[in-house]
Amino acid sequence: MNPHTLLRPALAPLMPWARRLAPLLVFTALAPVALPQQTGEPEALDRVIAVVNDRAILQSDLTTETHLAVLEPRGDGDPAETPQAALRRLISRTLIRQQIRQEDAQAALPADDEVAARIAEIRKDLPVCVRDICTSEAGWNAFLSRNGLTQHQVENYVRDRIETLRFIEERFRQGIRISQDEIEAYYHDTLLPQYQPGQTVPPLDQVSPRIQEILLQRQVNTLFSGWLDNLRKQGQVEVLDPSLEAAADDIGGGAGSQ
Repeated sequence: MNPHTLLRPALAPLMPWARRLAPLLVFTALAPVALPQQTGEPEALDRVIAVVNDRAILQSDLTTETHLAVLEPRGDGDPAETPQAALRRLISRTLIRQQIRQEDAQAALPADDEVAARIAEIRKDLPVCVRDICTSEAGWNAFLSRNGLTQHQVENYVRDRIETLRFIEERFRQGIRISQDEIEAYYHDTLLPQYQPGQTVPPLDQVSPRIQEILLQRQVNTLFSGWLDNLRKQGQVEVLDPSLEAAADDIGGGAGSQ
């Protein structure tokens, strides 16, 4: 039996860090405020619903954010999507992007072919896309239309996610060292108890690289969470829509609604 197959039940729940971070990484560019048309029926004005360090978040951003959430896999136990949850993600991501620009203003954006490759993976592997046969152009276009999305919005979302994950990897993985004692402790205390009597247990040297990666990602996630908490406490966040004020509940320090 493949040792990685045997490892999966024990290891998968422990640090699916990219999936846990995924809700923070859905992105939509802040759109300009819409003006009424000069002829024909007037359009409703877009409105500012929150301000993050003098950066406006618009109602249209919130609408797009709720649509983009379909691109993230959701488990049966995941909470239902709400406008408040979507705004919390937008606030967090705005703080992260502002910090990325401060720390590395000259960072190169992901290349177009890298973005295209990731979109191809989404079209192939995302469960809701598999059902809609998104690998075909007709199926993909129908999926986008049904979920109120455009190709450009998806490209922006993927480009920002790649850039942010790259920033997290470079900023938080450096300097982390996993000792052999930690690997052995995980192997004996966490991995071995997951095997039933009679199952073949892979030797330590065979699974050490995978255990090391799990422990590494656990530390990355801890460092990232603490860093984001500090950004929230230091940032100035004002939620202007009373119905969305709950979005500021998790934003500490100088954040809040007025």
